[in-house]
Amino acid sequence: MDALDRVVKPKTKRAKRFLEKREPKLSENIKNAMLIKGGNANSAVTQVLKDVYALKKPYGVLYKKKNITRPFEDQTSLEFFSKKSDCSLFMFGSHNKKRPNNLVIGRMYDYHVLDMIELGIEKFVSLKDIKNSKCPEGTKPMLIFAGNDFDVTEDYRRLKSLLIDFFRGPTVSNIRLAGLEYVLHFTALNGKIYFRSYKLLLKKSGCRTPRIELEEMGPSLDLVLRRTHLASDDLYKLSMKMPKALKPKKKKNISQDTFGTTYGRIHMQKQDLSKLQTRKMKGLKKRPMEKIAEDQERKSKRMKKN
Repeated sequence: MDALDRVVKPKTKRAKRFLEKREPKLSENIKNAMLIKGGNANSAVTQVLKDVYALKKPYGVLYKKKNITRPFEDQTSLEFFSKKSDCSLFMFGSHNKKRPNNLVIGRMYDYHVLDMIELGIEKFVSLKDIKNSKCPEGTKPMLIFAGNDFDVTEDYRRLKSLLIDFFRGPTVSNIRLAGLEYVLHFTALNGKIYFRSYKLLLKKSGCRTPRIELEEMGPSLDLVLRRTHLASDDLYKLSMKMPKALKPKKKKNISQDTFGTTYGRIHMQKQDLSKLQTRKMKGLKKRPMEKIAEDQERKSKRMKKN
């Protein structure tokens, strides 16, 4: 049995807190990413991993030593590193003659590889090469996806889901306008994926809403899709399953339309509109003959019941 698979009883309070952090929760922790360098990674791939790590900080782990592994052939080392560093996302960089400047991006489910996609780097501009001011560490980005392929092709649809998981950062309840500092833009066009990063500049516009300008911040990547290893539909649905405790309870007689408007249904007894109190007006008063006729009708109804 693997040392990481054994049931470990904590001997100190610090070890107990460490194990409690890794226990399954209803609301899971922020997904961390590990960035691993292959045994034959060149300087370009190494710099890509460093730049992605700069965007992911502090929710990332960068392995500086080279690791001789092939994710599409043997996934045990990735699963080992995932357990060791408690990371559910990974990016693996390598370089060889058959697949130059290679990136593998993927995610884990229960410390096993769920799906991964291989991308080739055709053009790369580093953070250092673009001489502009950068965003502070831990800033949550805005994600924009352009191109029909992200909605039509299954491989691109899964890649979009994977990129959202990788770069989304922590879940927040409120958004401050000044906190929207940079944008990650992904464009799928003619079989390529263009990855661009822009800093958001809020300028004076003469009204309450500021004028927005985009300034390229880096890194900039031109990628091409290579191999894919996708999870089956059943396993993918299982990984997306929501716990029962987090599902909203259904409320009776309350519904919502597509625009989010809430409608309520009220159940009432049948009302006698003749007894409804209306505004007192001379024109609405009953004549003596009408009152006599109504009294006779009531008496006849009572006689029939008896």
